Amino acid sequence: MPYPCLVRWPALILAATLLTCGGDDDGDTGDDPEGEAYACVQLPRPASSDIVALTRVYPQVAVEGAIDLALVPGGARWLYLVKSGLVYSFSVDGPAPPVLALDLRAQVIEDGEAGLLGVAVHPDFEVNGEVFLSYTTPGGDAFLSRVSRFRSVDGGVTLDPSSEEVILEVSQPYTNHNGGDIDFGPDGYLYWGLGDGGSGGDPLGNGQDPSTLLGAMLRIDVDGGSPYAIPEDNPFADGGGAPEVYAWGFRNPWRFSFDRETGALWTGDVGQNVWEEVDRVVLGGNYGWSVKEGDACFNQDSCDDAGLIDPVAQYRNTSSASVVGGAVYRGAALPELVGQYLYSDFYQGTLWAVVEGQAPTQVSAAGARSITAYAEGEDGELYAVRYDGAILRLEAAPPHEGEALPERLSATGCVDVAAPDDPGALHRYQLNVPFWSDGAEKDRWLSLPAGSTILPADDGDFELPPGAVVVKSFRLGGRLVETRLMVRHDDGAWAGYSYAWDEDGGDATLLAGGELRDIDGQAWSFPSPGDCLYCHTEAAGRTLGLERRQLARLVDDGGGGSVDQLSRFVELGLLLVDPGGEALPELDGGAALEERARAYLHANCSQCHRPDGPDGRANFDARYTTPLAETGMCDQPPRAGALEITDARVIAPGDPARSVLLARMRSLGPTRMPIIGSARVDEEGAALVDAWIAGLAVCP
Repeated sequence: MPYPCLVRWPALILAATLLTCGGDDDGDTGDDPEGEAYACVQLPRPASSDIVALTRVYPQVAVEGAIDLALVPGGARWLYLVKSGLVYSFSVDGPAPPVLALDLRAQVIEDGEAGLLGVAVHPDFEVNGEVFLSYTTPGGDAFLSRVSRFRSVDGGVTLDPSSEEVILEVSQPYTNHNGGDIDFGPDGYLYWGLGDGGSGGDPLGNGQDPSTLLGAMLRIDVDGGSPYAIPEDNPFADGGGAPEVYAWGFRNPWRFSFDRETGALWTGDVGQNVWEEVDRVVLGGNYGWSVKEGDACFNQDSCDDAGLIDPVAQYRNTSSASVVGGAVYRGAALPELVGQYLYSDFYQGTLWAVVEGQAPTQVSAAGARSITAYAEGEDGELYAVRYDGAILRLEAAPPHEGEALPERLSATGCVDVAAPDDPGALHRYQLNVPFWSDGAEKDRWLSLPAGSTILPADDGDFELPPGAVVVKSFRLGGRLVETRLMVRHDDGAWAGYSYAWDEDGGDATLLAGGELRDIDGQAWSFPSPGDCLYCHTEAAGRTLGLERRQLARLVDDGGGGSVDQLSRFVELGLLLVDPGGEALPELDGGAALEERARAYLHANCSQCHRPDGPDGRANFDARYTTPLAETGMCDQPPRAGALEITDARVIAPGDPARSVLLARMRSLGPTRMPIIGSARVDEEGAALVDAWIAGLAVCP
């Protein structure tokens, strides 16, 4: 969802005579004795409404791919899981680095949603030393989901690999929706949550088939039999379904937990394309998938939902979403949340709290992004593990301070709502390769504080001073839909804000969070402030389009001719000098096919896929200036899932059908790239990349 954002920063080193906010787009400067032309650079940072802050703890622990965390009974050590198959342990008290407790990489399949997925420490660990692990391993149709018992003889510092005892295996028909979380309930039984087996839409009907272990919450007695016994009160202990099933109707339960005070079982269940849900799971409950997604009928106007249990809470998938179940809070640091269930979204980063029977409340707007699991300390305080390896503790957010950002766009001074096409004191600019925004038409403007200028970086990116504002307005079918502002505040940090236009086009209203709306029959995703910074990465310079390659082009001079855009920037005092360098080739221009395709990837992908970017496991470099041989894309196996493509590559030379990059461009939902901000495929862009890959004979 890249778009330019607003900025705020003290005046820089140039002469105060450069009235960079006072000129119109034709280069004229104007006096503004009332200061109105400068209003757009005086926007305050809104006071945070967060009541929870996620604070980094255990800085010595940071392993990419962190997936789960569990406290060893007795409260002395944590067990920390990495998706590739590594288990670490570390002390809850000291700064000592983690100890490698177990290495299962030789038997773990890590691919997309597969890997080492869950850990459960036996309640009687101090007596028996037992730890249970859930992971995917070779075998079955696609592979096997397995739960095994391991033993520790040193209090959880290490686990003995030779002690592994396989408890239960389930064949997975596809490679996604593996669930994989495990935990012991207050009844002493081991619970295991499994997804519906994968693909999309539950093609095998596993969610509503209690005779299969897929799409279900399982419950087994690992102390009462070899390798386990069936609890007598399991719904199908005497027949009629799989005896291990405790509840069913799940799509992909990701992280469940038991309320340490009441014993209630809660889980997050990842949705298809519309609803993410939170369920309060009871013995024998049917949670609806795939008859329903959330509380709505799935892919049909009506459905027979008799006997199905609706979620306690749900939220819309506005582009990409994946709910992460947390825990009922029973600590002391957040007294107002005691007894409430906390959960988050991996992509959106929002943290919510809910009590059964009440509407959920947002307690952190974006602090929980990329959280993979939650764990309780011995004192009931809640910890989170982030995919990049960081461990966070949930604490009270600092008091809210600061002015309010204007609720109406007209009050910002950035757009004249009576003449929204007129940049006024701001400077219009154009890009060689615009980012795909679901077919919307866009206008872009830039404003700097008086006496400041743009600073070109060595890599061609333009750094804007605090106080600068970048404005982008979007139209669908000629109708103004949204204006986004990206602001660099006084402290030098960036923030993004979204204003939704009224239907009559008279003004626009500030949105507190992300929303999905229907605009004349088209779904339109309004980003949250957190979404803005997720795509406007620090690695890419935050403003994205404001770089030399994008801006080096001819633009209308206002008199029927054309002028070099960067020369105009120099003339207006926005730049001291044109830094020089090549331009990004336009997609419909005469440049070579590879150059145009690489330009498309640069504009649409490289904000994340570059060194130090948040590209997760994908780990390739999509920048236009990086030689193809050094990008990590060409003929390289995908590290973030193959999407059921046989012999997949990120880019398979001459074979678009085997190219995961192209498949993600053409997909929707959780497999889509970019992962947020788009609900429509860019068919022209995909065709351009398809043609390039088809004509790529070999990798350089």
